[in-house]
Amino acid sequence: MKFPTVGEIATKNVVSINIRKSIAEAVRLMFENDHRNVVVVDGSSFRILIASDILKARSQNINLSDQLNILNLEIIPTMTKGNNVLQTLEHLSCNIEYICVVDDDGSLYGLVTHTDIISNIDPETLMESFCLHDFLKLSKRDKWIKKEMKTSHILNEMAQNSLDSVIIIEDFKPLGIFTTKDVIRVIKNSSDLELPVSSYMSSPVDTIFRGSSIKEAVAFLKNKHYKRAVVVDKDGNMHGVVSQKELISLAYSKWASLMKEHHEELDKINSKLLSRSKKYEIIASTDPLTGLYNRYKFSKLYELSYSTMMERSSAVSLLILDIDNFKKINDTHGHNTGDTVLVKLANLLQGSLRDMDIVCRWGGEEFVLLLLATNLKSSVLLAEKLRENIEKLEIDTVGKITASFGIAELIEGDDLKSTVGRADKALYLAKESGRNCVRTQNEVVD
Repeated sequence: MKFPTVGEIATKNVVSINIRKSIAEAVRLMFENDHRNVVVVDGSSFRILIASDILKARSQNINLSDQLNILNLEIIPTMTKGNNVLQTLEHLSCNIEYICVVDDDGSLYGLVTHTDIISNIDPETLMESFCLHDFLKLSKRDKWIKKEMKTSHILNEMAQNSLDSVIIIEDFKPLGIFTTKDVIRVIKNSSDLELPVSSYMSSPVDTIFRGSSIKEAVAFLKNKHYKRAVVVDKDGNMHGVVSQKELISLAYSKWASLMKEHHEELDKINSKLLSRSKKYEIIASTDPLTGLYNRYKFSKLYELSYSTMMERSSAVSLLILDIDNFKKINDTHGHNTGDTVLVKLANLLQGSLRDMDIVCRWGGEEFVLLLLATNLKSSVLLAEKLRENIEKLEIDTVGKITASFGIAELIEGDDLKSTVGRADKALYLAKESGRNCVRTQNEVVD
């Protein structure tokens, strides 16, 4: 197997303009060619003008007759067309989406994006056993809004927060999506921005089930030509958004194993891949919002901890905590404030535990802690301390919060599912007991 060059996968139908030209001329080219971007040539360097740059210019009242250099557009990486596609991995980070491809003489040849890379990943090479809900990252670039919100407010928020899309939901179900492509259409048509965003959103929304495999998600994006997949549960309720970038990072480990079978190509790029492997390992193991371990990584650490417990005959306890009335916080103050609450609680937990303990964001407002060398009695004392510290936590606009706790002690023959199940029953008992309290597996009556 031979991986393609960037020249072979690059999009050659690109539009370019000199940086000394006006913003208005660049916008005209974007509209006329129905493109989401324009390459701006700045001497031997290349910059990129995208829809969010136009939104920012509008919000800052910049005159469109000004030259493009006033926008301070970001310089994008450049690669010659003969480079191996795997070398793009060192450039396509969370903050970079475009790579400029040039001929040997340095002239513009095309662009490579996440779309081009994912279109050249063979789904058969991906791990079919992994499902979206194991790895789903709630991207900060995507926001959930109601259909009544004015389009002008959405454009301002997309400009200020560098959002490339917003999801319109109703009764927790995705009703429509408003992306940078819709932004360009609205600006091009001089549409009435005081109308609700539902007037211009793309609807209905193509969705994918949260239980789909990574292979199915890649095929979905390739067949639909989408940059992101809207993920729903079995009832059609909004679960999150997974982007091309995230799928590329998930596919990375499989790509690495394939490359080991192809020593000729590996020799040329191995050093660069090794320098990136740690970063991708972190991406695949952590929750992007809180920085805590995700459920997948926690399950692996649980297996190791269980083996150690059996070898040393030491106690290990598992603790589940759930923020009380978290839905009310989101409904009253919005999801951004809810995210702030989750981050502050995560920081408190990390600062309160020993280095040997393991803390994970289990999902939503639930966190799971694995307390090594800690029996049930000691874990209750720690949980009470955490509960009191959470109650003292002050959060802007929200005020104070509380949390409920359920605890189980690992026993011989336990797997993660059974241990979590016992702790979850104890958590349910804590909720039934009035919340803001600690309950253990011993208090549960089956």
